[in-house]
Amino acid sequence: MKHNYFTNNFRLNGKQITSKEELLQYTKNELTEVHDFFTEWFDDNNFIMVQTSGSTGKPKNIKVKKEFMVNSALATAKYFELEDDDIHALLSLSPKYIAGKMMLVRAITSGWNIDVVEPCSNPFKTDKIYDVTALVPLQVHHSIKDLHKAKLVLVGGGKVSSPLQKKLQKLNNTKIFSTYGMTETVTHIAVKKLNHVNGITNYFEVLPNIKIQKDDRGCLVIDAPSISDEKVITNDIIKLIDDRHFCWIGRYDNIINSGGVKINPERVEEKLSNQIKKRFFIASQKDEALGQKVILVVEGKQHTKSKIDTTIFDFLDRYEKPKHIYYIDKFIETKTGKVNRKACLELV
Repeated sequence: MKHNYFTNNFRLNGKQITSKEELLQYTKNELTEVHDFFTEWFDDNNFIMVQTSGSTGKPKNIKVKKEFMVNSALATAKYFELEDDDIHALLSLSPKYIAGKMMLVRAITSGWNIDVVEPCSNPFKTDKIYDVTALVPLQVHHSIKDLHKAKLVLVGGGKVSSPLQKKLQKLNNTKIFSTYGMTETVTHIAVKKLNHVNGITNYFEVLPNIKIQKDDRGCLVIDAPSISDEKVITNDIIKLIDDRHFCWIGRYDNIINSGGVKINPERVEEKLSNQIKKRFFIASQKDEALGQKVILVVEGKQHTKSKIDTTIFDFLDRYEKPKHIYYIDKFIETKTGKVNRKACLELV
């Protein structure tokens, strides 16, 4: 199997594509980002360059083997039973980044009919029904009334809040999965159901041929020879359920040490998720007495009507309670739509 092949059943925006020359010519003028990706996909290199999102550090370019991308695409198609050549997919993510690139690879390796639209908050502009699409949480939020137009939604690029997940329970004919992965793992290596479940679960299930374990920090280590030459050592603290399931707790590099007490900001955010309607996050600042103090950063203007009622902190543990609340008119985001916490903190 060649790493850059595609099936003759592949269709782009309704047009059947039978050769790479035809594909490059068709995308040259109107689908420039798609054209740029396929130009690199069909070159003589066995890898492509992919930029990381920059949500946990400075964005960087890394090499990803095309063979690994094909392996990941085929694994996803098999897991979700999307191997039929009559699958209709919707791409509304930028092909500049790994999530968008992988939707295109899945389409050309499995022979999907994929529609490519400009990335926007609600990409469902027609009444067409799609078998699968990939969205970020912000798109899910703005597309609630139209999500029934997709049978399967893969959500990546950020955590889905508890209030949003509760809204998803009303979608009876759409299966929605949160995905866990990163550029280094060629998008997702694990998924969890967000609807059609009894209650809200925090457990991810790994895809076939993925082995997982914890290191001495309690962080996830991924062993997946089909998509990575080396084990991927993450900074994600997890609860290991068994060899196929884990619960994501938070980022090791986000841990706050306040007065000798270690606080996981993601856990505090989860506790506050039903109390604060605006976008927010928990972070820390230096403190002379505590070493680090917990702060709350909220998106929005500091008006009397929109100010946070601090009584919502009453059920938090003593050291979890924010010592200060900061307001930012508009959160700074990465190019992939994630909140750039570091950049936001520089503003406060």
